[in-house]
Order: sequence, then C-alpha cells, then structure tokens
Amino acid sequence: MSLDVSPALLAQAERDEVDERDFVDCVRTSLPYAWEMVSTLVARLKVDGGEFADNQTPPPDEQARGQLLRALASDAIRGALERHFGVRLAFQNCHRVAVFPLDDAVDERLARFTSVRGQLLNQSPTLRDC
Repeated sequence: MSLDVSPALLAQAERDEVDERDFVDCVRTSLPYAWEMVSTLVARLKVDGGEFADNQTPPPDEQARGQLLRALASDAIRGALERHFGVRLAFQNCHRVAVFPLDDAVDERLARFTSVRGQLLNQSPTLRDC
C-alpha cells in the first residue's frame, strides 16, 4: 500500500526539505482507516486515562488491514504518528494497535505488551489469516 504523495510533497522530498506536518497530512489522507484508529485510541486514552488504550476489533476488510500494516510497519510513518499525537505506538497483530502515553510510569506495561509472552498470549485461531 503506497502513500498518495502530492507533487508538492514530492518536490519537498527532492529538495530535502520535507515539512513533517505535510508528511503527516499525507499519511492522514492516504491511510484514513489507520489514521482514524490511532486518533480514536489517542482520544480514548486522554478521556479514560490509564496505562494504554488498544483496539481488539479486526479491520473490516483487507484494505483497512493493509493500511494498519503500512502505517505501523514503516519506521517513518510510525515515528511521525507518534510525534504528531505525542504517544508511543505498539502493535501485536493485524489489528491490535495500542497507544501509550509518553510517561516513564507505563514503561513496564509497554514492555509487557510488546514482549514475546504478550505476543503469544494474544494469539487466536481466528487470527491466523491476518
């Protein structure tokens, strides 16, 4: 899944002058499902508080699943989203995305979420195709 890069943003990249706000906007418009997922989780974390907010509902289709994979597998996109929203992102499978606040107090919880044990405990036969 590729980003829909405007000629203006491409020109910025060619000049080595990319404005991260423009890049984030490109991500927002190119990967709307992933953007909505992350922004909803960030809002939930701010409203509900706690150590993290996560999604456990599978994407509605393969296009949405691809958007999540694209957003979270790309270091550049993931990093830009983390900086934009002021959170740390974690990803366990095709749909379990979590946002953690930038707070050292949740480091242990983030480590548990992203651990091998956490990965294994999050497996399910219904998720084998994701």
